[in-house]
Amino acid sequence: MEIESLKLARLAKLVAEHYLLEPLSINRQQGGWASLAYRIETSSNSTYFLKEYEKKRSSTPKLTAMLDTYIPVTCWLNENTNLAGKITVPLKTQSGEYVCENVDGIFLLYEYIHGETIGKKALNQTQIEQLSTILAELHKAGDSIPVPVEHLTEDFQVSFVYALGETMASRHTPPRFISAIKPYENVLLKQVSILQDLSLKLVGRMLPLRWCHTDIHPWNMMQSDQQLILIDWEGVKLAPVEADLMFLTDESYFHDFFALYKKIHPNYILDEEALRFYKIRRLLEDIWEFTEQFLYDEQNESEKEETLRQLIHELEALKEYVAPLTR
Repeated sequence: MEIESLKLARLAKLVAEHYLLEPLSINRQQGGWASLAYRIETSSNSTYFLKEYEKKRSSTPKLTAMLDTYIPVTCWLNENTNLAGKITVPLKTQSGEYVCENVDGIFLLYEYIHGETIGKKALNQTQIEQLSTILAELHKAGDSIPVPVEHLTEDFQVSFVYALGETMASRHTPPRFISAIKPYENVLLKQVSILQDLSLKLVGRMLPLRWCHTDIHPWNMMQSDQQLILIDWEGVKLAPVEADLMFLTDESYFHDFFALYKKIHPNYILDEEALRFYKIRRLLEDIWEFTEQFLYDEQNESEKEETLRQLIHELEALKEYVAPLTR
């Protein structure tokens, strides 16, 4: 409890120094798997959302490396397209930066969205239409926008699979981890091989590239008043649009979504090779993420148990994805 109080005191100091705000209260909110979240009430009756990437997490360097590169893209999209009010962009510090940090973490501050996360709820027809409109508008934008795009351009690289393979083969990998993944070893190695083949093929193809969110799921969607809002843009990338659409093709509403999408992009045809690449890569990326968490994060026993459970859940998802393809 004392540690938590000290951390909240450091947060209050950070907000005061970097944003010139006077917080009356700072309360933990439900965050994502990769970050913590706080609701901040200020003396001026304003409410803010503070997002923290903990420095102790193994995933943080990877997730925060491109913050200063991707945020100008989302700001440009918010200011120059019909996405204004439908996406989130962080506020600047008093020195003009988008990011600040202290001993605990790296932070982004947003205006608070008064609404609710879609989460486990099904999208209604209006939300499906708004999601289609958001992605169709996003996919109009290509590499001509006036911000640097070099480090945000899809290269189809899958270097993480080599680290995954080395971990599985290492004598030093904990037996508890090895026994958990053993039932999935064959399907895992097979899909790694398929992904590597697809990577080589796609590098050689000149697929059209558009700006993509790359993490489309209900926990990254919020309903505020009458508008659906797409949040968490850390993965924004100039890529084939399958990088976004792959999240939706198995949804029951995809037919309705795609019919609306095609009204704005009438000549678009789903590329099955790119679609398969993105589906497999995402599954393997999630498996590697939970592998890293289990092996390298500072976790107590119950946290390790939960990470292992999530890892097995992702391995099952990979197995289920492969099953229809082998029938």
